[in-house]
Amino acid sequence: MTTTGSAAACDRVDSASAIDEATAVPMAAVAKAMGDPLRLRMLSMIAAAPGDEACVCDLAELSAVSQPTVSHHLKVLREAGVLTAERRGTWVYYRFAPAMQRAVSALIDGLGRALPSDAQPYWHPGQGDRDLVDVDGRLSRMARRLADATPDLSGDAVLRIVRESYAALARASRVSSHLLVLTERFAQQRIADVLRDRIASAPHVLFVCVQNAGRSQLAAALVEQRSGGRVVARSAGSMPAADVHPEVRALIDELGVDGDPFPKPLTDDAVRAADVVVTMGCGDVCPIIPGVRYEDWAVGDPALASPEGVRAIRDDIARRVEHLLAELAPAT
Repeated sequence: MTTTGSAAACDRVDSASAIDEATAVPMAAVAKAMGDPLRLRMLSMIAAAPGDEACVCDLAELSAVSQPTVSHHLKVLREAGVLTAERRGTWVYYRFAPAMQRAVSALIDGLGRALPSDAQPYWHPGQGDRDLVDVDGRLSRMARRLADATPDLSGDAVLRIVRESYAALARASRVSSHLLVLTERFAQQRIADVLRDRIASAPHVLFVCVQNAGRSQLAAALVEQRSGGRVVARSAGSMPAADVHPEVRALIDELGVDGDPFPKPLTDDAVRAADVVVTMGCGDVCPIIPGVRYEDWAVGDPALASPEGVRAIRDDIARRVEHLLAELAPAT
């Protein structure tokens, strides 16, 4: 006689077939570290990069998040043992920890193949890149003019600086009508940095933030106003914005310094020419060059502050500038 409704016995699986807890814990830590879209994109970029490594400056271009946020994501992957970091010359380079590349690459590739066909998990470098306007003739004439005024630098070197300056500014510029004027100003500054005579010239300070649209611009303007020419100030951004923050521009106008400020990209020439590099919230994206003194100023970001807050940030930077000037070039 068969009993109806009775539960059928399950096919038991031996628990010994599961990974043990000691193995699961570090695996879970790695899986958790990778469980973020931006981190997965960073890992896929490193996996596909020549030499199996990528510079932090390239990884930062994957997203519009702030560079301290980029540094945080990379720190999570380092602490989980997925990536290793090495500073070489100017930048930090990231690569997979030993034995991790094959596992991570297989996971990314496997998940990509398993997703529905309309889900495209891969990033295609170059999408959305804006073609530069063909102004080579005008840039060449500009370079010849600057080279005539700079006999200590070869014409080819000046032309390279001019073209690099134009391309770097064009990446962030929204309009091209004034781009050649800014290119000439930026190229002149770079040429002066290359030719700087450390013995005969005034001390140089370089202020670096992410967008060169707020803190670093204010600091450079304050040095120019308060030093009376005793110290030369430069500013730059690791990912320069299209324009200076409006509240900051108004404060710079109040200082009465010459020139119209504009965001500029960070260059090795500017770092090498500096006696002091002051970083302001750009994480490990800021370059480190041996022999240059570095300071980090933890000051607020004007882009996140009210008008009153921007003035408070200005006052904080002003106090720090006064201390720096007293050290570098005491007033006589």
